[in-house]
Amino acid sequence: MSENVRGMLRMLWNTYSFFVLYANIDKFEPKSSVQADNLLDKWIISELNSLIKNVNLHMEHYELNKTARLFPEFIDNLSNWYVRRSRKRFWKSENDGDKNQAYETLHYVLTELSKLMAPFTPFVAEEIYKNLTSNESIHLADFPVADEKLIDDDLNEKMQLTRRFVKMGLAARARVGIKVRQPLSELKINEDVGGEMAELIKEEVN
Repeated sequence: MSENVRGMLRMLWNTYSFFVLYANIDKFEPKSSVQADNLLDKWIISELNSLIKNVNLHMEHYELNKTARLFPEFIDNLSNWYVRRSRKRFWKSENDGDKNQAYETLHYVLTELSKLMAPFTPFVAEEIYKNLTSNESIHLADFPVADEKLIDDDLNEKMQLTRRFVKMGLAARARVGIKVRQPLSELKINEDVGGEMAELIKEEVN
């Protein structure tokens, strides 16, 4: 197993462990459907269904190498952006609607992702799926089919652009030796990503 694959699986397992830890504390019980009002929830659900669509497309053409290359980027988005940006929602003391939606979203994403990955990482996928669903085996479950209504290409593109601007902003800080904890008086970007995305950039770059 290559170091890249090990790193991807480690990232996935850390995300799964994070979910299990807090879900057990709050005694979370998943519902049969997921509702997304939060921008981050809508985005990761859109990305998941885009992933499902592309995985099915490449699998149907027997392009297994292309299929496998789709997972690392999605898992990076899930772990290093969705979960990291959503942590405070899970840390809330009260079980309000937003916190419950975060749980529902992450449970849904991890469950569907494990089904997608089952042909490539059968043992890890089986462990995650069985623990999240209490079903007999992932290898008896139907393979996921994308819900086109949940795919928002514009949102996916804007979030990708937002992450790129954050990376550039942090790199610029490092270049001139300004620590992240020191707020900047001004930050200029050359694209209109919308108000909510701009707030994400402001928070990340400070």
